[in-house]
Amino acid sequence: MQQPARACGIDFGTSNSTVGWLRPGAPTLLPLEDGKATLPSAVFFNADEDSTCFGRAALAEYLEGYEGRLMRALKSLLGSSLIDGQTEVHGRALRFQDLLASFIGELKARAEARSGRVFEQAVFGRPVHFVDGDAAADRKAQETLEAIARQVGFRDVSFQFEPIGAALHYERSLAAEELVLIADIGGGTADFSIVRLSPERARGIERHEDLLGNAGIHIGGTDFDRALSLECVMPLLGYRGQMKNGAQVPASIFFQLATWHTINFAYTRQAWADLQHIYRDAALRDPLDRLSRLVSQREGHWLALQVEQAKIDLSQQPAASLALDRLEPGLALSISGEDFTLATRALVEQVGGCVGELLDQAVLRREQVDTIYFTGGASGVAQLRERIAAELPAARCVEGDLYGSIGTGLAVEAARRYG
Repeated sequence: MQQPARACGIDFGTSNSTVGWLRPGAPTLLPLEDGKATLPSAVFFNADEDSTCFGRAALAEYLEGYEGRLMRALKSLLGSSLIDGQTEVHGRALRFQDLLASFIGELKARAEARSGRVFEQAVFGRPVHFVDGDAAADRKAQETLEAIARQVGFRDVSFQFEPIGAALHYERSLAAEELVLIADIGGGTADFSIVRLSPERARGIERHEDLLGNAGIHIGGTDFDRALSLECVMPLLGYRGQMKNGAQVPASIFFQLATWHTINFAYTRQAWADLQHIYRDAALRDPLDRLSRLVSQREGHWLALQVEQAKIDLSQQPAASLALDRLEPGLALSISGEDFTLATRALVEQVGGCVGELLDQAVLRREQVDTIYFTGGASGVAQLRERIAAELPAARCVEGDLYGSIGTGLAVEAARRYG
């Protein structure tokens, strides 16, 4: 490029977000926090100091023990019934759409501060499906995101599938043509595209004929967190325990605490009243003592962070250890790789099935696909990679920039569309 692009590419992710901007002789991804290209998709409303912070700073203030509300997995609100609702922050009502606008507005402001220019045009990444099997809800999710983008100051807004963004990034490294399965597995969704890529094709503007098929499923890293939490951690708090009448302990509070964007629902007055009722009639109270301590001290996000780190550790090593002393002095839990595999088996099979269906729909012989290109943080989960690779045993596996491929590719697309 001879001059900087007019527009940026924005990867608003469930767990992390990036902003890409093409300009000569400089990295594509803009540093958004502490010199890093990623900004964790988190907001902390600090009640002690009546302030709001984002990203790593939000997580740090929460873990330091400040009173307030931590919100993560913000993108998961899109396509859910919650997006039209509101929550309470510092005694004031906050619409969930305004919550997303505050974070996306912060992304825009940081990108502009780092680039020294104002961005009015942007290409946003989007999953292949915000909502599985519901075209109307999927369309509404994109329209909501577009309205939020315009609300924070973007004049021209367009979208590109996230796996296509990753494909455009990978294509810049190729010396010859390849048929590639892009496997983009982020915090909220698993998206797949089969794309024909080459240095010559990269010069084209319209690439519809190069896209041989795409598919997606609403399963991502946060679903692996939830499955691991429910199977291995929540039983320590009373999940699957029994009441005195022989019935199972009601499970709703455990699902709330195991799911990033519903953790705060466990702190409502009604949830606390329900917990007291359960405690009174439970057969065993020790696990519920831990649960009561967790809820009363609002440690749900802290516990979710421990589970998330265990998932990351188990993607790289055979076992992980969780120090749970905030629930009970000296309490610790060891989780094996086998435990993790068993907890996530159903999710892995659903994702693998999605890949198999895509390959069948594309009317391709399995041996025609040259490469599987993995991107997205959750693509590091070993059993998930193995299941996807089993669909294409002859293809080589390539790991991209797990957190930066999409933002980089979206920047390429932004330069194409807006100059």
